[in-house]
Amino acid sequence: MNKVIQILKKIVSMKSVTPNDGGILKYIENYLSEYQAEYFNKNGVSNLILKKRFSDGEHLCFAGHIDVVPSGENWEFDPFSAIEKDGYIYGRGTQDMKSGVSAMVETLKNTKKFRGTLSLLLTSDEEGEAEFGTVMVLQELQKRGELPDYSLITEPTCETEFGDIIKVGRRGSINGTLIIQGKQGHVAYPNKSVNPIHLFSKKLEKLAGYQFDNGNQFFDSSQLIITDIRGGLEVTNVTPDSLKIMFNVRNSTETTLADVKNYVENICADLDFSLTINQSSNPFLTDKNSKIVQILEKSVTEICKTAPHLSTGGGTSDARFMGEFGIKVAEFGVINDRIHSIDERTSIDEVKKLYQVCKKVVANF
Repeated sequence: MNKVIQILKKIVSMKSVTPNDGGILKYIENYLSEYQAEYFNKNGVSNLILKKRFSDGEHLCFAGHIDVVPSGENWEFDPFSAIEKDGYIYGRGTQDMKSGVSAMVETLKNTKKFRGTLSLLLTSDEEGEAEFGTVMVLQELQKRGELPDYSLITEPTCETEFGDIIKVGRRGSINGTLIIQGKQGHVAYPNKSVNPIHLFSKKLEKLAGYQFDNGNQFFDSSQLIITDIRGGLEVTNVTPDSLKIMFNVRNSTETTLADVKNYVENICADLDFSLTINQSSNPFLTDKNSKIVQILEKSVTEICKTAPHLSTGGGTSDARFMGEFGIKVAEFGVINDRIHSIDERTSIDEVKKLYQVCKKVVANF
């Protein structure tokens, strides 16, 4: 049990800001030397898959990322020192998601028998663009006919107490940039200019916070969130030439990219505008009756003595790629109250229990 904490402290101390792996992948490869290792590296991104076939049967893939976001300033401790205090370990990535990586690694280390194949897929580019991360590995495995049947990703999923949330899907993410064109001019002669801010002001309320659907049994509603508005030269005597508006929609399965595009274009039909819009990830849902969800739910209940809620909330993760390739995937990890924040930390008790949950999943598969 203490070994999983030693691993966590070790990899937290290894600086792995996206896309640098900080030497973690080699460390894990050496620790799990009984597993077959293969690297997939491109454009500065490192990916490692470790695999071991125990017998005929299904393929369960543990997966996650070892990269972290930049630490920022004003930490109580060095963010890469893995300081232990009052039952917590402090450091960048302790919650997101080196605690989960440690639990998965130690689980594989101590697995002596399994009905099928076990693997571990790790990337150094989940917090970045993710273009050459997990998705690239899955594309190669698909070409070989070696995609796993199931996947467990130990992202930090819990909200208020350890064991309260299992993620069985994620909303998609639609990103848009809207530019309203005007005509720059002197503010003293408004009739000689076209102010795009004035043109769009009456339409803003139709865009900001617009709810495309009411969600469904598994997903929250799809809402348009404006993330940035800017125009002009930051002076008081020149009307702007254009207005730029950026937005995001975390969409459920009830709303498509076309729905969002059509709505925005209709709102702006009488304006001179351009719209760039793309879907960076698609919504997906794993059947709650699938083997991975059933076993994970039972394992969490037994270890945590709680009934976990099945959720699709939150941001995106590499589980979206698993879903796109038809792999039945579920996510479970430590409390996420300090992810990406100053003085990120996770409790030692949670990490030990997460390790127990992972072990029980393997035992019950």
